[in-house]
Amino acid sequence: MKGHGGPDASPLKDRESFASVLGPLLFLAGIFFLNFLARIILAPLMPAIEGDLNLSHGEAGSFFLFISAGYFITLICSGFFSRHIRHSGAITLSALAVGVALWGICLCSSLTAIRTGLFVLGMAAGIYLPSGIAAITSLASSRHWGKAIAVHELAPNLSFVAAPLICEGLLLFFSWRGILSVIGFASVATAIAFALFGKGGDGRGEAPSFSALKVFFSKPSFWIMVLLFSLGVAGSLGVYTMLPLYLVNEQGIDRNWANTLIAVSRLSGLGVAFFSGWVTDRLGPKRTLAWVFLLTGATTMLLGATKGTTVLFFIFLQPLMAVCFFPPAFAALALIATPDTRNVVVSLTVPMGFMLGGGAVPIGIGLAGDLGSFAWGIAVLGGLIISGTALSLCLSFDRHKE
Repeated sequence: MKGHGGPDASPLKDRESFASVLGPLLFLAGIFFLNFLARIILAPLMPAIEGDLNLSHGEAGSFFLFISAGYFITLICSGFFSRHIRHSGAITLSALAVGVALWGICLCSSLTAIRTGLFVLGMAAGIYLPSGIAAITSLASSRHWGKAIAVHELAPNLSFVAAPLICEGLLLFFSWRGILSVIGFASVATAIAFALFGKGGDGRGEAPSFSALKVFFSKPSFWIMVLLFSLGVAGSLGVYTMLPLYLVNEQGIDRNWANTLIAVSRLSGLGVAFFSGWVTDRLGPKRTLAWVFLLTGATTMLLGATKGTTVLFFIFLQPLMAVCFFPPAFAALALIATPDTRNVVVSLTVPMGFMLGGGAVPIGIGLAGDLGSFAWGIAVLGGLIISGTALSLCLSFDRHKE
């Protein structure tokens, strides 16, 4: 059984070689992969779900708001879990609860019940991230954080690739409910494996307190990061969730072909995310973020403004820019917090970003689709993302040399 004694003082942390911590980092990335996959798998399934449940585009987009609302609550409260069961216990609990929540959704028949199940799924998934980031920063030395976080961020990028392919492959044998059941089984199995063999996260988290809230809320950089996470999540997850509906309903692309295009377009993000971590270690998170928002916003606008074969180019280019956000963003969060409050700043910042970027934005794009123009909603979002360039340059880090 995996030991849980003592603070996060693993000898792995003191080793200079990044390769020495790669195995534990990949294990955590595997857990994050299933965590993220569970939250985005509805996107490539949405054309089938809309037909099965007779939903409007706005109602379909609301599914992601319910997931984000649950995610919001437990991300903020995640410190209460990790304080009592350590970060490693919180990671195990999250993976187990995600699997059970997916099984529950499979049994739901009414729209209200499904929405409730999605809310619970979001709550289960939200326990993971602050403890996952704390485990990563305990395993790797600070000079490797950019690369370590980039390895971790391979998980959502791989999820973006895998989700459409998994859906198209499994829809040959299962309904959309059966696909959720399969992912639930994988998540439960991973939870058991981490409890037995996982490394990292032996320390305890700090539950949000008035003093901790006061410290962060008084920092302008904290509020800037909240806005940046909202825009960063909108550029990646927000666009991704509604892209299948946009391509099928407005661009006239067949569902199978649309999901294939979306999956292939995310392949390049696997390497680009690591490159973003490498750039972050050299340029710093502030300058890296400024470039990321400028390029992501421009390509998002063009994704919505182009038609025909031209849109295919931006289907590939837009996610290439968007995936670069998370390595410098998490590095920036680590720089505005002390080691014992990093889980707190993650649990305060990320849920707000996911609530707006991953919850409200899909509804907005869906409502634009109901009004006859997914493209207009996507283009307006691109303009908002560009504003993140100026915001990034306003960040200030006490312990970071520009």
